Amino acid sequence: MMASSERKKGAALSYVAIIANTLVQLLYTPFLIGKLGQSEYGLYSLVSSIIGYLTVLDLGFGNAIIVHTAKYRALNDKKSEQVLHGMFRLIYFAIGIIAGIAGVVLALNSNNIFGATMTADELSKMQTMMLILSFNLFVTFAFSIYNSIITASEQFIFQKTLAIINTIAKPLLMIPILFMGYKSIALCLVITFVNVAVLFANYLFCKNKLKITIKFRGFDKKLFKTILAYSFWIFLTQIVDKINWSADQFILGAVSGTVAVSVYSAASVLNLMFINMSTAVSGVMLPKMSKMVAKKASSDELTREFIKVGRIQYYIIFLMASGLVIFGKQFINLWLGPEFSESYMVALLIILPVCLPLIQNLGLSIMQAMNKYKFKAISTFIMSLFNIVISVFLAKQFGATGAAIGTAIALIVCNVVIINIYYSRVIRLNVLKFWWQIAKMTIVFAIPAIIGYFAINALTLNKWITLGVAAVVYTTVFGSVAYFICANKYEREIVNKVIRKIIRR
Repeated sequence: MMASSERKKGAALSYVAIIANTLVQLLYTPFLIGKLGQSEYGLYSLVSSIIGYLTVLDLGFGNAIIVHTAKYRALNDKKSEQVLHGMFRLIYFAIGIIAGIAGVVLALNSNNIFGATMTADELSKMQTMMLILSFNLFVTFAFSIYNSIITASEQFIFQKTLAIINTIAKPLLMIPILFMGYKSIALCLVITFVNVAVLFANYLFCKNKLKITIKFRGFDKKLFKTILAYSFWIFLTQIVDKINWSADQFILGAVSGTVAVSVYSAASVLNLMFINMSTAVSGVMLPKMSKMVAKKASSDELTREFIKVGRIQYYIIFLMASGLVIFGKQFINLWLGPEFSESYMVALLIILPVCLPLIQNLGLSIMQAMNKYKFKAISTFIMSLFNIVISVFLAKQFGATGAAIGTAIALIVCNVVIINIYYSRVIRLNVLKFWWQIAKMTIVFAIPAIIGYFAINALTLNKWITLGVAAVVYTTVFGSVAYFICANKYEREIVNKVIRKIIRR
């Protein structure tokens, strides 16, 4: 019951964190671009993207630690849990050193990669920022095991609350620095400072609240081989994710320059909001799925969870996706200005294809818990290579829009078509039953969406107030349709509980 409460409150706090992050991005991004300028904002985004590649050196161990810790706790195997934690604290420290060195090497060779499209000043700033963020990466890896332990312990209230603080703290510190005239290098220092503080908070929580003291208790080669066999496929998938969501910016930086990167980065901000919204529920479910699989849950039981979580996620995803189509063009023009108008088309191309796999994210957690991630990793890796080839060609021809088209094609083929065949035939989830539920919801939701699209096209929304009113009206209509027509008894009760809590307060 306590774990269930933590999951529900964790999911609720995830949405609070997402809303906070969304508001921060919406308010802070235009201010940031105004202070940095479009070119330096593109440079700042590019550096963050490049250093982000090195996070794949996690090698999928984070997920493996969560799954195995949850498994050992379900089996009450304390000794194996202690060996696991002690071994991987040492491994993560070594990975941190490797990641830091790799970041320094990339920084020192930035001129060879981007010298053709960047000025000497841009290259100098890039090198400094990469060195700062390389140190940040080292510290992150050195302390990352504590976050995995907190997740496996299902302490989502603390974890999500800390995420909210992290989201708010960064811009609060950055804004006065930008007013003082400092730019992208100073921002990297702020990011590092806040990140170190969050990591230290995780350490203190594990030590004082969870009473976990990690000590090296020997290197279990058999356990390491088992985890490596599991985590390799998670690692390969992480590489694919970096390729799909970061390679386009790298490619644009090399063939088109920092302005094209800034256009793509603006669309990526919106894409990240979609991804975060979809993982708020499924993101707290991995420990539960691991325990269900360890206790031999049936395919019918897993399918029920798959559909239950997928329906809840679809309410959010459809509202956001339809809102993007209806209001996106006017929103981006008001938010960032007409020079970012291309970001609307880029956003549509990278966000709409990912909506379908996003509502099925729980399926990925089930695959991880069942140690059947190999197929997903291999198929998405092959498709990501295709993505790179086609994106390079299209980016040269059509800039940011061309790069987005390449990514869209890869996402549809792999994460929509191929993965659903695998869910059905191998994982034994009832995919047809899942999509029948989604289809019935879509038919109902399509009516207000179509009416809203044509109504908005007939209006001129060139002010925040008119755009805001239109968005509130559409959301209210959608919410009413969702609650009174689409929602089942379980989903209505979730809403009713929230309303009752609000009234009591």
